[in-house]
Amino acid sequence: MLSLLKKLFKSNSVDLAELIKDGAVIIDVRSKSEFASGHVKGSVNIPLEQIGNNADKLKKHPYIITCCRSGNRSGMAKRILASKGLSNVTNGGSWQNVNQYK
Repeated sequence: MLSLLKKLFKSNSVDLAELIKDGAVIIDVRSKSEFASGHVKGSVNIPLEQIGNNADKLKKHPYIITCCRSGNRSGMAKRILASKGLSNVTNGGSWQNVNQYK
């Protein structure tokens, strides 16, 4: 019974470690100065206001994880990319959250 409940609740969550292992690109949507103050190793900085213009470049990646300071801007980035036809985007929340899976 407990394992069934775990599976039910886990089905709504995303395994960031698995996505990273499977080749996800990590996009940090904070400003350049915020990114310079600390970021996930190997992540790419595309500030939120530029994310829509970079959608075509991101289409080649099998998985995309967005992150920022708190998860708000990365959630907005996910919605912008979805409006451009990308369905393989996961909001990783804060960059520190994503960093623990790297």
